[in-house]
Amino acid sequence: MTLLESALQFFSMSWCFRQFAYLLSEASFLCIFLQTRIEDARRRNAMEGIEALFPKEVLDMVNSNSGDSGPLNLNIVAHKDVSSSWVQEEGRFVTRKSKSYQDSKAVSEDRNQNKLGNEESGDDKIDDGAIKQVVEGKDDGATKSETRATEVANSVSSWKRDSDSDNSDALVRLMRDQLIMARAYANIAQGQAHYDLVRDLKLQIKEHTSIVGDANVDAELPAGAEDKMKIMSELLAEAREKHYDNSIMVKKLRAMLQSTEDNARMLKKQSTFLSQLAAKTVPKGLHCFSMRLTVEYYMLSSAEQRFENEGRLEDPSLYHYALFSDNILAAAVVVNSTVHNAKDSSKHVFHIVTDKLNFGAMKMWFLANPPGAAAIEVQNVDDFKWLNSSYCPVLKQLESASMKDYYFKADQTNPLAAGTSNLKYRNPKYLSMLNHLRFYLPEVFPKLDKIVFLDDDIVVQKDLTPLWEINLNGNVNGAVETCGASFHRFDKYLNFSNPLIAENFDPNACGWAYGMNVFDLKQWKKQDITGIYHRWQSLNEDRTLWKLGTLPPGLITFYKLTQPLEKSWHVLGLGYNPAIEESEIETASVIHWNGNMKPWLEIGMAQFRPYWSKYVKYNHPYLQQCNINE
Repeated sequence: MTLLESALQFFSMSWCFRQFAYLLSEASFLCIFLQTRIEDARRRNAMEGIEALFPKEVLDMVNSNSGDSGPLNLNIVAHKDVSSSWVQEEGRFVTRKSKSYQDSKAVSEDRNQNKLGNEESGDDKIDDGAIKQVVEGKDDGATKSETRATEVANSVSSWKRDSDSDNSDALVRLMRDQLIMARAYANIAQGQAHYDLVRDLKLQIKEHTSIVGDANVDAELPAGAEDKMKIMSELLAEAREKHYDNSIMVKKLRAMLQSTEDNARMLKKQSTFLSQLAAKTVPKGLHCFSMRLTVEYYMLSSAEQRFENEGRLEDPSLYHYALFSDNILAAAVVVNSTVHNAKDSSKHVFHIVTDKLNFGAMKMWFLANPPGAAAIEVQNVDDFKWLNSSYCPVLKQLESASMKDYYFKADQTNPLAAGTSNLKYRNPKYLSMLNHLRFYLPEVFPKLDKIVFLDDDIVVQKDLTPLWEINLNGNVNGAVETCGASFHRFDKYLNFSNPLIAENFDPNACGWAYGMNVFDLKQWKKQDITGIYHRWQSLNEDRTLWKLGTLPPGLITFYKLTQPLEKSWHVLGLGYNPAIEESEIETASVIHWNGNMKPWLEIGMAQFRPYWSKYVKYNHPYLQQCNINE
C-alpha cells in the first residue's frame, strides 16, 4: 500500500467521520494546516483536496505507520474522549457472503419487506425507484473473482470496537460513526448503480438507527447491539472494497459535515433563544400563587399585617440576612432552609425587600407561615425615597432612550441588541432595582455592622452562624472564588481593550460569586463602597466597560477588598452544570442554582430539584390550587 493510498484511506475513513462525530457532541478541535511541500506532482494533486483539512500531526503519523509494514492501523490517533477508534484485523476477509451477515440479512428482510421502499435515513437521499430496477445477481461484490478475494484477503480491514477502550459510551459512539459512513457509502453506491449494496446499507441503517436511538451510554443499548455492530462492520468492509474514488468519499463527507454544521448553528441559536425565553417567563402557577396571596393580604386589618418580633430587626448582636426577591416561593425556600438548619433560629433575622407588585403576597406568605423563632420583615423597594435617578446612576441609565429601545423596541435595530451573545442581558431582571440594591446595603440597613447577602435561587444546608466569626482581614466582602486555570477571571467580564479597565485592573484577577456573601458594613462605609460603585457605573453609561449585570460592577467595586472563603461554603452551577458531583453538593453549606435552569422552572435539572423541593410546602392549599406540585 503506497503512502498516498494510505493517506487518502486514512482521511476518508477516520478524519472525516471523526470530525463529524466531534461536531455532534458539540466539541471542536483546532486543526494545524499542512505546511509540507510535496514534490511529486501526482501526489501533490491528490493531496490538494484534503490539504485544507489534513493536520500535519496526522500526516506524520501516516508517514511513520505506513509503507511496507502492512495495512495502515487507524488506531494511531485513538483518543479517550472521542469516538471509539477503529483498528484493522489482518487475515480476515468479510463480505455479504459471510454467514453472520447473511443470517441477519434474512431476518431483517422478512421484517422490513413491505416498508423498505418508504424509508430514508438522515442525509442519505436514496431513490427507492432505482432500487426496484436492479437485476438480482449483478452486484459487483457478488461477481468478484476468487483471485481478487485471495489478493485482498490480507489487506481488507473490518470495523470493531477498540478492546482497550474503557469508555462507558464506546459502543454507542462507534455505532453512530458506522451510521455516518453507511449513509455516505449509500449515496455513493447509488450513483455507481450498486443497488444491492444500496439496499443492504439502507436496511442496516434503519436497524442501526433503531438500536442506537437516544442511547448515551452502552448500558442503554438493547441486547445484541454488539452483534449488529459486527454485521454493519462486515457490510462497511465490503463497501470499502468497491474502491470508490476517494475524492468522491471526501466530497460527500465534507458536504455532510457542512450541512451538519449549518444545522448545529441554527439549533444552537434556537436553543439559546428558547432557554432565555424560558428563564424570563413566570410560570402560570407562580403567578396564580402570588395573586391569591395578594388578595388575601389586603383583606387583613392593619394590625394583622404586622409581624411579631419586630424589636429584633436592628439588633447588631444577631445574625442578619438580606434577601432581595420578587419570587415568593423561592424566598420561602431560602428562609425555610436557613431556619431548618440553624442551631438556634431565634438569633436569626431575615430582611426581605421586594417590589410593589409582590409586596402584599410576600408579606402574606410569611405572616401565614412564620419562620419559627426567627424574626422577619418585608419591605417595598419603592418606599426607599432616597433611591432615585438623581442619586443612583443605574436608575438614570435605565431611563435613557437607548435602554428603552433595547428592552421594548420591536425591531431591535439597536447595536446593543445585535447578536445572540447579548440575548441573556435582555432579561427584565436587569431593569429591576432589586438587582442593584446590593450596592446600597448600608443605606438599607443603617444600624447593622455585618450582614449576609443571599440570592433567592439558593438553598442553605448547614448552620451559617460561623460566617459571622470569619476574619475578613479588613476587607469588605467575603465570597467564594470561582476562577480556574483560565476561566472566570476578570478578562471574562470586563473589556480590557478599554484603557480605563486595562490601567486599573489585572485581567488575571480571580472572579468570585454573588449568592452568598458576608459584608462588613463598617468597612463598607469606611471605604465608601457605594461611591466607588457610582463612579464606575457612571463611566459605563455607554456600556463599553462591561455588559449589563451586577457581577462586573461588583468585581470592580470590591477589587482588592474581597476575602476568599472556603469553596464548601458556596457551591455553584446547579442551574447550568449537570456534572456537579453529589458529594460536592452534600458537603456544601449553600448550593446555588445560578444559570437559567432554576428549580421552580420546568427546564430545571431533575437530579438537583429534590435539594430545593424538600423545603417547599406542597401541601399548602394555595400551592395545590395553583397546581404547583413536586
